[in-house]
Amino acid sequence: MSYVSNRDIASMSKDARESRLLELQEELLQLRAEKALGGTPSSIGAYKATRRSIARLKTHMREN
Repeated sequence: MSYVSNRDIASMSKDARESRLLELQEELLQLRAEKALGGTPSSIGAYKATRRSIARLKTHMREN
């Protein structure tokens, strides 16, 4: 699951946010590798949703 809403982020603890960020970064790495190898991604919107979710998490972590 690559999408994380602001509501979900606000309800997470600091440790949960950090662990979710690591999971999303690993997922993005896998999507980039899949794209680089020329394969078709399993979900076309997953790349964009993952990048945006990472940005949301980092923004929220920086604000607090």
